[in-house]
Amino acid sequence: MLSTRLPHSTMDAEEWRLRCELTDFYHLVDFLGWTEMIFNHISVRLPGPVKAPAAAHQSPAAAAHHYLVNPFGLNYAEITPENLLKVGVDGQLVEPSDHPANPAGFALHGAIHASRPDVACVAHTHTTAVSAVAMKRGGFDHNNFYGAQIHGRVAYHDFEGITLYPDERGRMLASLGDKHVLVLRNHGIAVCERDIPTTFMLLWVVQRAAEIQCQAGALGGEDVQIEPVIQERCRAAAGDLASGLRVARMVWDAAVRRMRASVDRPTAGPHSSLRQPA
Repeated sequence: MLSTRLPHSTMDAEEWRLRCELTDFYHLVDFLGWTEMIFNHISVRLPGPVKAPAAAHQSPAAAAHHYLVNPFGLNYAEITPENLLKVGVDGQLVEPSDHPANPAGFALHGAIHASRPDVACVAHTHTTAVSAVAMKRGGFDHNNFYGAQIHGRVAYHDFEGITLYPDERGRMLASLGDKHVLVLRNHGIAVCERDIPTTFMLLWVVQRAAEIQCQAGALGGEDVQIEPVIQERCRAAAGDLASGLRVARMVWDAAVRRMRASVDRPTAGPHSSLRQPA
């Protein structure tokens, strides 16, 4: 299922590294059971800006960068560094591929990438636990260990149907603001961060928060509430650990090692996310 794209030897080294990391992200989502058949996307921004001028249908901002995203129709386990699509902010292919682009499915990603220069990676999932929390008016209650870590980082967007229509993008961005987690009510979540490992760790924290909240809700008895000041302390401490100790990178590398040991996916050299093209 390899696309007819340039061989690794002629590709920019940073693009190849990002292709390998993004492939691992897709494989981790599959390994952890967070997939939704062929649906949902994880995207990463390539270094830029693009030197080519904007096409007639693009704004200058839309032409500033290119992005990598999964080929629509493939299982996450079938994704390779070679068959990832390179698209513009509008989701349209900017390089030939054996696989079609899915501009409508990229709408949320493109909107976030275009408006948030602090964000390099966007992941969208709707696992059972996350979708259950997204159905509740109160959303995340921040009263468990993981939920407290995302206190003040979560935004909400009311359901408007399948996110296919360009006119919704501005409203989604207004809902997201400067947050890093967007709960799409009655639907799922989108998380975004500065790089792939940090986005993965944030997605994992949000997933664990949702799972524990759902399990606690199924039990009788009153939940112990965490005071807002403690919730804020947890959020700040999680941020300090992420920046000072590079915990996200350590968690990422450990998750990739665990996955590879379990499913025997290949690696290349000292970088756990790197592999050679088939």
